[in-house]
This record gives sequence, structure tokens and C-alpha cells, in this order.
Amino acid sequence: MNKAEMKDAILDAKQKKGLSWNDIAKAAGLSPEFTCSACLGMNHLDRKPADAVAKLLGLGKDGSAALQAFPLKTWTQVVPTDPLIYRWYEMINVYGETIKELVNEKFGDGIMSAIDFTMKIDKQEDPKGDRVLVTMSGKFLPYKSW
Repeated sequence: MNKAEMKDAILDAKQKKGLSWNDIAKAAGLSPEFTCSACLGMNHLDRKPADAVAKLLGLGKDGSAALQAFPLKTWTQVVPTDPLIYRWYEMINVYGETIKELVNEKFGDGIMSAIDFTMKIDKQEDPKGDRVLVTMSGKFLPYKSW
């Protein structure tokens, strides 16, 4: 089973079993955000969580092996057309330079790691309309002079 087949099998089993990403993450012993990313093929799971997820979803050894395989992190569209994902591109286009300026001002010349990184997605109830609360935390990596 390759990563694309794994993703399809996971989404199908999740829907058929009526599971949430929280349910699957609980079996893996990891956060819902990271577990979902691995299940969608953009990260990998170590053997123990991969076996637990495969067992929960009925994917067998092939599913566990696919979850453990290191991903090739690519996407087929330069700018995705899904409205929710597209809005993230819009936010980065509008606020990306601001984020860079403020990070550089507070930390110096460098980047935020996407490897030493965590993310949490929450629902913030609001009488004017519920809000999406995204918290991202990445290690600052200064550029090196040599």
C-alpha cells in the first residue's frame, strides 16, 4: 500500500466507523493535528502508533507499514483551490511579510522551524460566530554566518 492508497483507506475507514481525528489520535497516543497529518500522508508514525491506528481502522500490516513510511511532502497544485486551504495562502500573501518583519525584529535573522514544530486547532465560541483558533509553535533557527 502506498501513501495515496493509505490515505484513501484511512478516510474510508474513518467515515465508515464514524470516528473522529480525536478518536484516531487517542489510539496513536499523539495529538489530533499530527495524527491527521500522518494519516493524510504528510508525516509518518513510528511502529507503535502506526500499529494502533492500523488496528483501529482495520488496515492490517500494509496500512501500518504505509503509515511508517517516510513521506514525500509534495502537492499537485501550486495554489490549492479548496476554499479553506486557499484562504491560508491568502493570509500568508497578506500577512507573510508582516510575520517575517516581526519575527526578525524579535528574534533576529532566521526562520521558524516546520520540523521542530507543533500546532493546535481549537474552536473558540463567540456570540457573533464561532472562531477558528490556530496556535503554531516552531523553534527559531537563526541563519548562520561562516
